[in-house]
Amino acid sequence: MFLDHTAAGRRWALVAGAAAVTGALVTGCSGGGISSSGSASSDTINYALPANFTPNWILPIGTASHLNTNNSSISQAAWEPLIAYDGSTGKVGWNKDNSLATEAQFAPDSKSVTITLDQRHWSDGKPITSRDVEFWFNLVKADKADWASYSPGKAPDNWASFKTVDDTHFTITFDKAYNQEWMLANELSMIRPIPQHVWDKTSDAGAVSDLDRTAAGAKQVWTYLNNAAKKISGYATDPLWKTVSGPYTIKSFSTAGKVQLTANAKYDGGGKANIKNVNLLPFTTTDAEENALRAGTVDYGYINATDLGQESSFKAKGYSVKPWSGWAITYMPYNFNNPAMGPVFKQLYARQAIQMSVDQTTLSKVVFNGSAVSTYGPIPQGQESSFVSSEQKNNPYPFDAVKAKKLLTDHGWTEQGGTMVCNAPGTGGNQCGAGVDKGTKFEMQVLSQSGSTVTDNMMSALQSSFAKTGIKFGIKTAPVNSVLSQAGQCTAGKSSCSWQLSFFGTAGSWYFPAYPSGDSLFASGGGSNFGSYSNADVDKLITETTTSSSNEAVQKYSAALAKDLPVIWLPEPDYQISVVKNGLGGFAQDSLANFHPAMWKWTK
Repeated sequence: MFLDHTAAGRRWALVAGAAAVTGALVTGCSGGGISSSGSASSDTINYALPANFTPNWILPIGTASHLNTNNSSISQAAWEPLIAYDGSTGKVGWNKDNSLATEAQFAPDSKSVTITLDQRHWSDGKPITSRDVEFWFNLVKADKADWASYSPGKAPDNWASFKTVDDTHFTITFDKAYNQEWMLANELSMIRPIPQHVWDKTSDAGAVSDLDRTAAGAKQVWTYLNNAAKKISGYATDPLWKTVSGPYTIKSFSTAGKVQLTANAKYDGGGKANIKNVNLLPFTTTDAEENALRAGTVDYGYINATDLGQESSFKAKGYSVKPWSGWAITYMPYNFNNPAMGPVFKQLYARQAIQMSVDQTTLSKVVFNGSAVSTYGPIPQGQESSFVSSEQKNNPYPFDAVKAKKLLTDHGWTEQGGTMVCNAPGTGGNQCGAGVDKGTKFEMQVLSQSGSTVTDNMMSALQSSFAKTGIKFGIKTAPVNSVLSQAGQCTAGKSSCSWQLSFFGTAGSWYFPAYPSGDSLFASGGGSNFGSYSNADVDKLITETTTSSSNEAVQKYSAALAKDLPVIWLPEPDYQISVVKNGLGGFAQDSLANFHPAMWKWTK
């Protein structure tokens, strides 16, 4: 949900493998039949998308309801980033082969950067220039509130000016000095040059001009492009989407979720596609996808962690099993503005009781078959780093249902019929807290991703665990796109604020860029701060992480949120347990959760 060197900002990762296409219908796969690739020398590959996931956005500028890794990866294959930051070579860094920029030179005072573009061309033959970057810059500047990557005070607010030097050089000036590592990996990597000579208009019949150079014109262009992007059935046919810079172009894009990419014959970058045709295949369930693997109709797929015991059977069918670890955290956002439970969620003691009711160790062992690590705060813990504080490492709220229940009874709650009820409203030390009315039941409900047995198992385990504390936990499920669209920031009293907790699935972790700051996630008003968490002290700490070059700043941020619990921390699973056909290679599994089809190749 993870925002961007991709289309949507840092994002939620909702993935599963890749694959090769051609013959027998796969049960549970929507969007058309597929067949075995026949041999590893094929120019086609079949990639399995996650259960119940349907790609639904192509515009390289994302909105919050379309914030997921697969949309971003598809878009990035067609419109390359200015600076591609990924881990596709096995180490996170600037991947210049799939970037439009070749150099970023910061001023000595760290208050500006001058970027050099490569001598590249759009697929229609026109050169890619500084004007195309300025076009993106102007649209985002004028429409920042609708951009999924926006956090107040961060890009584009802190980009004071854009100055074109010449066709291949431009300078962005900042409002103050910034941590260069953070600026490069977290902000400049979000820039996506787009074809101004094709897109700078307000209707299909309109003429292209310099509309973006006024705020009013930029808003009209933004509206036109976003409306066009809502027409999924037109992605493969609309001339708007034919002018690309990346190694692939869209061959077909079904509203049912099947996407076909084909190599861009005019591509002149360093990351040329090795395999001509890429088929991204949707499945209604993980079981259906595993059946496709067993039938040999998927080249790069996935299995549930619970099925790791069957690894030998997949190896016998010509696959290798490769866990894909990620630079990520997993959590369940609270909706602090929900009229029923928002006042309860705003009480730190209540969040502490909830967190102490989550047995992460057992969830990791039983639900994920040992393929997950516990998360105690806002910094990834699955990989060693100097960013994690000792407070987060040591888990300030270990699992203890007895202590959790006592926290509630000490604050005016009594158990009635198995559920805690507030009997002492008010703001005193042993009362329920501000806004929590007498008779309020500690009943919370989650809207969770459907179609995943692992997700269902975790929700059931949490339900049982919360019950021991006297917390009733209701579970509703929906396809992940619905969960994303229904669980956004909202104002109390409005119908859109009816959600209480949301969970984007056990493949729905938040994947960070190289520098794990929380400006979009936990800063007040952050573009992906779904539950409207707000803490002025934390805002100051987040600002320090973006300006200080010392790791002490990010460690203080880590400690603060490990203690303040802006969300329910949950085990962080491997991105996926990949099942890859023997002979498919040429790439590392990107710990930032993107997939890079241009790098895939048949090695034998």
